[in-house]
Amino acid sequence: MNRNILELAGVHTHIGAYHILHGVNLQVPVGELTMLLGRNGAGKTTALRTIMGLWHASRGQIRFDGQDISAMETPHIARLDIAYVPENMGIFADLSVKENMLLAARSASHAKHMDEDRLDWIFSLFPAVQKFWNHPAGKLSGGQKQMLAVARAIVEPRKLLIVDEPSKGLAPAIINNMIDAFGQLKQTGTTILLVEQNISFAKRLGDHVAVMDNGRVVHAGPMQELTDDEAMQHDLLGLAI
Repeated sequence: MNRNILELAGVHTHIGAYHILHGVNLQVPVGELTMLLGRNGAGKTTALRTIMGLWHASRGQIRFDGQDISAMETPHIARLDIAYVPENMGIFADLSVKENMLLAARSASHAKHMDEDRLDWIFSLFPAVQKFWNHPAGKLSGGQKQMLAVARAIVEPRKLLIVDEPSKGLAPAIINNMIDAFGQLKQTGTTILLVEQNISFAKRLGDHVAVMDNGRVVHAGPMQELTDDEAMQHDLLGLAI
């Protein structure tokens, strides 16, 4: 069995007076794609932000690659080779697409020093990134911005890629492009933790699934098990895949 590269054990998160996570237990196996599902307000985004140190756990432990990162600040967590694509994408609108990519390529001080083979691969996944290379990122469409956000996260190999709702608000054709891109990422052995509301997206990509409700993980197991059990889908998500 694959080891877990990321483990949350009994994680609680408070934001001001609000108690959002209530003892989250989550395992992310190395080299596979884990879907984090749940109704709106279940705590999925809070879980991702807690992993990244944007909010600190008030109780419990977060371990990444065998190291306790519960009290680490976000820059230190990122330097452990974790890339995070937030729901709002977090691109720098006033910078060009190239400059956004260069900021994420920590081993390159100039665009010409970026890994050309990896860039060519990224361009094959997201042609718009190449097409608008010298354009201001703020001028891109919503789908193009999402492509840039994911491309920026993978401009260098990472041990873990965390993505919050990559298909949100996108047209079906762009969603299919995104699914194909994550499918290719899976084939490279990249470990991915992905929050998603699009159940078709989850069904086509997920190896494992964890379902959250009211700040807890209420189900975890193989994605196929949830896909095949309509009663479980209704019980956990209120819908059928």
